[in-house]
Amino acid sequence: MEIVRWVLLGIIALTSIMTVFFVLLNKGKGGGLSDMFGGGMSTSLNSSGVASKNLIRLTVTTAVIWVLAIIVYALFLRFTAV
Repeated sequence: MEIVRWVLLGIIALTSIMTVFFVLLNKGKGGGLSDMFGGGMSTSLNSSGVASKNLIRLTVTTAVIWVLAIIVYALFLRFTAV
């Protein structure tokens, strides 16, 4: 059972880093902090609509995996004797 715990912790750590990375790669929609720090200047990075949609899908999928891993880890801790 200790292996399952470590695998879940690894998944949580990996998806946490990936989610932060993908959120930072997404293009700002304007009017927020991204424009204040120069995010509106770089339009060539995510100029393709398909690439932007795929990046959003990847970000959401990674975030959902992160949430599910946390829920499974919490249930694992709740129903096993530590």
